[in-house]
Amino acid sequence: MGGAGSAAFDTLLEFLVMLLLLLPLAPGPLPGRAGPGALSELRVRVRLPDGQVTEESLQADSDADCISLELRKGDGTLVTLTADFRQEVKIFRALILGELERGQSQFQALCFVTRLHRNEIIPSESMAKLRQKNPKTVRQAEEVRGLEQLNMDVAVNFSKGAQLSPHIHNICSEAKEAIYTREEDVKFWLEKGVDGSMFEVLPQSADLPDLQRCKLCLDRWKPCICSYSLSIEWYPCMLKYCKSRDASGKVSSYKCGIRSCQKGYGFDYYVPQKQLCLWDEET
Repeated sequence: MGGAGSAAFDTLLEFLVMLLLLLPLAPGPLPGRAGPGALSELRVRVRLPDGQVTEESLQADSDADCISLELRKGDGTLVTLTADFRQEVKIFRALILGELERGQSQFQALCFVTRLHRNEIIPSESMAKLRQKNPKTVRQAEEVRGLEQLNMDVAVNFSKGAQLSPHIHNICSEAKEAIYTREEDVKFWLEKGVDGSMFEVLPQSADLPDLQRCKLCLDRWKPCICSYSLSIEWYPCMLKYCKSRDASGKVSSYKCGIRSCQKGYGFDYYVPQKQLCLWDEET
């Protein structure tokens, strides 16, 4: 293909990718899920911190014992959280629109993988049963959980990531070189028998004295420690239980609803050049 034709093709490709990123959320199966099964989806309207209202998609697959939440932020960033209960793995993915005028690609993908604790979110079988009486209601979390700051000091090899969770292959396919986890979570997974060769410890400030935070780094092509924050604005974090009394006076409890939470996460991780972290700048 000639130079002019190649340039036109590249421009068209960039336009199509950007268009796909800007489309509204569409119903679809959980990442990594193939074929029919016990899959359910709930869509709720939630208010973002800037006041905008967005739609959040919650999917549950009780057969695979996993759930997925997805929402689009006001700046166009698509945030996905997948909880794999079977493997005790939690996967965050952010698809961030790039700044083309600053030499970035049309979008940048990040994946953060951490240990999933059983008390963080309701079970997949409970999520699958959720219904809402008024779909037009704008939801607000009943409980705001504190910001969790995480030092993501280990890289995950994408080609081996399926051993950690089968969902990594699909969720993180756009972030093959940007999948991060924590050394303390790696220790937990190694004790479960996960292959350690998929993990690589990243450089830290203690190893490289000149390694700065990206917001303090003036050279766009130097390595630095990047910071990225995201928030899950509404998710079912706990089950509610009510009590009943039968004719004999015996008291029993039963599930009678959910408690909703909002939680923010801050991730610090190494990047080989500040160009990959342009949002983390002093304002």
